Amino acid sequence: MELMVYLAGQIHDDWREQLKSKAAEKKLPLTFVAPQTNHERSDNIGEDILGKQPGNMYRDDAASAINNFRTEVMMQKADIVIALFGENYKQWNTAMDASTAITMNKPTIIVRPDSLVHPLKELSNKANVTVETIDQALKVLDYLYD
Repeated sequence: MELMVYLAGQIHDDWREQLKSKAAEKKLPLTFVAPQTNHERSDNIGEDILGKQPGNMYRDDAASAINNFRTEVMMQKADIVIALFGENYKQWNTAMDASTAITMNKPTIIVRPDSLVHPLKELSNKANVTVETIDQALKVLDYLYD
């Protein structure tokens, strides 16, 4: 049984590649999708498609509409959502993606360090599973095939 996993979370390190590599080592039948991880592409997509916008608010609004469209399509097709919260960056997009997944009744795994237990307590309570590391998230996925 092949499953599609949407990987929500910050785009400033290689956590997605680490998870994909470890899943491949275990030969798990998983396909991974994600938000746009090229920050510049994500920020510019509104103007790339719609043309120059009259100010930063309009530029961000145009990009957000297209990025949200992409995320919704990918997430609707996904069987599982993994949302990683790290300590180094603001996590607004991750929180939005996790809450969207939960609202869509997508099985959701939240990955968050111990230091974020309190600020993420309500979101963790709504998710199906909350873990502290990507290795633990992978073990949850691996358990599906036991």
